[in-house]
Amino acid sequence: MTTGVRELRLVVTAADYDEALRFYRDVLGLEQRAAFASDGGRVTILEAGRATLEITDPPHAEFIDQVEVGQRVAGHIRVAFEVDDSERTTRELEAAGAEVIAEPTRTPWNSLNARLKAPAGLQLTLFQELGE
Repeated sequence: MTTGVRELRLVVTAADYDEALRFYRDVLGLEQRAAFASDGGRVTILEAGRATLEITDPPHAEFIDQVEVGQRVAGHIRVAFEVDDSERTTRELEAAGAEVIAEPTRTPWNSLNARLKAPAGLQLTLFQELGE
């Protein structure tokens, strides 16, 4: 069965729209695809590279939190961004106002993962694939 899905778009409602836009576009570096404004409000669509939908069960979500943070901290949605340098990106996002929950940690699946609390109430994982 083919559904014809061509894009996954995560829609985030941000109470502080300008701060969220500055953080995700200007600091994290997501490219702006489009922006619209009307009497009904504002929206900006940012490119985030390739999108995937990762579905996990509660035990595995707890395992991921244990590996990255040391305890269960994420809600039912966590956003993960693959970056070139987890350490550097963590510092940049922290300087821009994100709260570091856990510093970059080498995982059993051989990536360097950091956890942050970011604007618009999102919990982020930054991950850097370390290879073989």
